[in-house]
Amino acid sequence: MFGLERLIPIGIRPRRSHGARAVVTGAGSGIGRAFALEIAERGGQVICADIDESRADETVALIERNHPGAAHAFRCDVSRREEVEVLARFAESLFERPVTLVVNNAGVGIGGKPVGEIGFDDWEWALGINLWGVVHGCEIFAPQLRAARRGGIINVASAAAFAAAPSMAVYNASKAAVLSLSETMAAEMSGTGVAVTVLCPTFVKTNVARDGRITPQSARLADTLMRLTGFSPDSVARTTLDAHDRGQLYVLPQLDAHLIWRLKRYFPAQYTYALGLLDRLLPQENSTTTDRSSVSDKTGV
Repeated sequence: MFGLERLIPIGIRPRRSHGARAVVTGAGSGIGRAFALEIAERGGQVICADIDESRADETVALIERNHPGAAHAFRCDVSRREEVEVLARFAESLFERPVTLVVNNAGVGIGGKPVGEIGFDDWEWALGINLWGVVHGCEIFAPQLRAARRGGIINVASAAAFAAAPSMAVYNASKAAVLSLSETMAAEMSGTGVAVTVLCPTFVKTNVARDGRITPQSARLADTLMRLTGFSPDSVARTTLDAHDRGQLYVLPQLDAHLIWRLKRYFPAQYTYALGLLDRLLPQENSTTTDRSSVSDKTGV
C-alpha cells in the first residue's frame, strides 16, 4: 500500500490472483470479461456474474475453450442487495470454501447534462449500480474474505473519480465514492491478509458509452476518444491483477490518468478553472431536445 511491497522479493510475494476462487461482476463484456478470462488463465475458478445472463454465458464459453470447468455464469443485478446475497451464497456453496477474490466491476455510463437538468431518475439508476453495486459487493463479501485470511477485493472506479469533468456529475460522484470506499477498506483490511485495489482508468475500449444514459453528442465524443486513445480491456485487467498481487492500492493504468491526478492535486484552483473554460468552449447540446442515447440497464458494461 505504501510501496513497501516492492522491497519483498517477487518470488515470495503472495500471488493473490493465481489460483483464486473469484467472483467478477459485470463479467459479460468489457473489463469484467477481461478480468474473468485472465483469472482463469492464472489457474483460478471464476463466477461470471452479470445482469444479462446470455452475456455471462458467452464469457463462460470463452473460458471453457481452454479451461474446462473453470467458469460459471450467474445472473445478478448488483443494485439489488438480495441478489448479491444470493450470489455470495452460491459462491460459497460452489467453491465449498470462502471466495478469495472479488472484482466489483459492474457499472454504467451516464453523462452529458449539468446538475439541475439530470433528473432524479438518472441519479438513482446510476448510483444504484455504480455505487450501491460496489457497496453490496464489499459489505457482503468482506466477511468471506476475512474468513479466508487471504486474497482481496478489486473495485473498478475511474479517473472520473478525481477528474471532475463537467456534465458528468452522476458518474463522477459514483466513482469518487468507490475510490473513497476502497481507501477506507484498505486501511481496515491492513494486517488481515486481504488486499484492496481500486482501478482508475481513463478510456478503455468497452461499450460503456453505448450501453448507458449518455446524450448523443457526449456519446459520440466518448466513443471517438475510446477508439483513438483507449487501452484494451485485456491490458487493463492484467495490469490491475499484477498490481493487486503486489498489494498496490491505486491502479492508474494510463499516462493521462497520472497527469490528471497530479494536476488536480498540485494545482486544484487552476485545474478547476481550466475545466470550466473548456466546458464553455465546447459545443453545447440543447437539453430541451436531446433524448437519451442507447438507454440500457446493463450492469455488465
